[in-house]
Amino acid sequence: MAKPLRIEFAGALYHVTARGNARQDIFLDDEDRQYFLELLHRACERNFWLCHAYCLMSNHYHLLIETEAPTLSKGMKHINGGYTQAFNRRYGRVGHVFQGRFKAILVERASAGVRPYI
Repeated sequence: MAKPLRIEFAGALYHVTARGNARQDIFLDDEDRQYFLELLHRACERNFWLCHAYCLMSNHYHLLIETEAPTLSKGMKHINGGYTQAFNRRYGRVGHVFQGRFKAILVERASAGVRPYI
């Protein structure tokens, strides 16, 4: 069965989440969190995203991303793929870090005056 297509368009606002495989921790220390935020920052620059908010929990994360072009999947591949490679290299592991695909919920805009954080 094929994966369902994601709705992507310029100016979209998404609540993006991903959690650790089998609900395991994906951030073990501040260095892990810092590296994830660096990947997020680079994805925002490369894909012309605005990150309005983020929350890093021990076993999952939440992002509020606005896209200026339909690049959500491309950017998330950079973030989750890059983080997985670095995490596995750092801890001498192999395999999945994240459980399945990231979730992206399209958010309806309430007001136009929201300022980006990253």
